Amino acid sequence: MTRIDAKFAELKSQGKKAFVAYVMAGDPDFETSLEIIKGLPDAGVDIIEMGLPFTDPMADGPTIQLAGQRALEGGQTLEKTMEMARQFRKIDDTTPIVMMGYYNPIYSRGVDRFLADAKTAGIDGLIIVDLPPEEDEELCIPAQKAGINFIRLATPTTDDKRLPKVLQNTSGFVYYVSITGITGAANAVATDVGPEVARIKSATDLPVIVGFGIKTPETSQSIASVADGAVVGSAIVELIGQRKPTHDILAFVKSLADGAHKA
Repeated sequence: MTRIDAKFAELKSQGKKAFVAYVMAGDPDFETSLEIIKGLPDAGVDIIEMGLPFTDPMADGPTIQLAGQRALEGGQTLEKTMEMARQFRKIDDTTPIVMMGYYNPIYSRGVDRFLADAKTAGIDGLIIVDLPPEEDEELCIPAQKAGINFIRLATPTTDDKRLPKVLQNTSGFVYYVSITGITGAANAVATDVGPEVARIKSATDLPVIVGFGIKTPETSQSIASVADGAVVGSAIVELIGQRKPTHDILAFVKSLADGAHKA
């Protein structure tokens, strides 16, 4: 059982939905980013998504793209992102960390070396947005063998014919993208999301978490009410980009987490 599996079992026993927060590792700099990440569990975050900065983030909107640029300009690397996880694990050995990004930096490092380092650093799951199920032998299967969950995205365009393929080797949870397009581009609507989540849940026993388009505590609550949890990224990253004080950022995160936990 991974930390992700354990977290969902714990939440289920409490009758609670999950709140997942995304931040870009190294944004706006290593020290500030680590301080924010360390503060997320006390702000009510159940699972941390740590973005791996990349030069060509094709699935991300302007907010996340700029965050990645700031991180890269500040010297953030894959190795430094691993180090952030190692530093976090010194104070927290239970909150799951999911690394989210693109395959190129992992390929460049070498899959075997990457997975060994990720496991040692305390990374629990991967979301690699540009590796489709047809490429499972590249990273998905090796990751599962290494004890790291490989989490797949399902979208409004994932029809009933495609869904089984998407779910085939997925573990940890399924990330349902509530809108068509890039991150931060539109608002999620529970009445649209609910039937899609139900359709996915009819095909898998995995939790289904919904992300993209969630910007307020109210939306966090409404989306979590029709799913197993909610993910917020762009709204948090936007505050980080504005160089808001860490305690203000964490207070906002707590309001979002409280919303999801009320669902």
